[in-house]
Amino acid sequence: MTRLLILAAIGIIAYRWITGRWPWQKRISTRTQAVFNARKLLGVGENAKKTDIIAAHKRLVAMVHPDRGGSNNQVHEANDARDLLFEELPGDSDPS
Repeated sequence: MTRLLILAAIGIIAYRWITGRWPWQKRISTRTQAVFNARKLLGVGENAKKTDIIAAHKRLVAMVHPDRGGSNNQVHEANDARDLLFEELPGDSDPS
């Protein structure tokens, strides 16, 4: 019985080491993680409307613009986050 518990513990630890998560943790899709990160970057909630996303994007770009000490990569990340959240909006996904 003790050997079985030790083998189970070793198996669980090996699973954690290989996958980076415990066997009982829920798997999160890459798309879901990307949307979460985009919301976090722009500082908007799950129920954000198109106008909220646009306003948050403008605020972020004003802070990270290269003319203000930011970088082009930061502006591109902000644009990608905005576009991703536009795609997640129900109904019309056209950002214009």
